[in-house]
Amino acid sequence: MGACDEGQCRLRASGAGQLHGLASQASLGGPQGQGRRGRRFDLYAMKFDPVMQVEELKGHAGPSPAPAELRVYIDALQWAEACVFCFPTWWSGMPALLKGYFDRVWRPGVAFDLPTDGGMIKPALLNIRRMGVVTTFGSPWWYTRLYMQDPGRKVLLRGLKSMCGRTEKHLYLAKYSVESISNEEREKFARKVEQRFERF
Repeated sequence: MGACDEGQCRLRASGAGQLHGLASQASLGGPQGQGRRGRRFDLYAMKFDPVMQVEELKGHAGPSPAPAELRVYIDALQWAEACVFCFPTWWSGMPALLKGYFDRVWRPGVAFDLPTDGGMIKPALLNIRRMGVVTTFGSPWWYTRLYMQDPGRKVLLRGLKSMCGRTEKHLYLAKYSVESISNEEREKFARKVEQRFERF
């Protein structure tokens, strides 16, 4: 964890999209408005490579150091006290770019430790105490939450969050049926994101 104990790492994995751009920007309002330090990563703009090459895969679970290009992301994870992820949900899951980020960056020795005796993995990101998610869906809420049982939310807030410290707070904000809502509804959601993150 860095010297700033309010450190926040905000990661965006999004292509074009007016609503998602508004929501992503709105989620930045809280820390900036309260004098907190944060680091923001736009995986598209930074040309993050989500593909784990064969040589990296071979050393993934061993003592091999992470590739140099991942260092900036790993340093931010180990510095932050909170993480916020902004992305569109496609096919009931996160975009491939974001999935590749988790596969490559949340690696053994960074997000968790593998016991030599083959026991349960041990969380290693104990510095992270808060996790936030802002996501959008083309599908209606009932399809995602009732029929599909909210798989993306479970991956983040049950799976990945378990690699972090004891969570003081988490925040999950979703907007459904985004292809058919009005501009007024889009702006209303962006304001909601900003207001909720001011308290986050």
